[in-house]
Amino acid sequence: MNISISLTETGSELHAKLEGEIDAYTAPKVKNSLQPYAEKAEVKMFVDLTDVSYMDSTGLGVFVGLFKTLKSGNGDLILTGLSDRLKRLFEITGLADVMNINTEVEGGV
Repeated sequence: MNISISLTETGSELHAKLEGEIDAYTAPKVKNSLQPYAEKAEVKMFVDLTDVSYMDSTGLGVFVGLFKTLKSGNGDLILTGLSDRLKRLFEITGLADVMNINTEVEGGV
């Protein structure tokens, strides 16, 4: 189980592209890579999940934490490129009603 993370920072925007699986093993790497950017004021974070094949509740927890941190600093989290499976995961948990989820990919990395 591996995860690949590509980051591109442009001004107050961060574009992250994740590839692989987000689970209990890889979620800490995702959190450690993205959290420092989320803690900056007024950051707009785009996370492309097009190539994420699997995510469990640990991965969801990482995105909830990022969302809360970004919101507290007047930032925004935009999740893009979700497969039907991932989109369903966010819908079942009610997170799709709270988070900005766009099935299209915006401003690639």
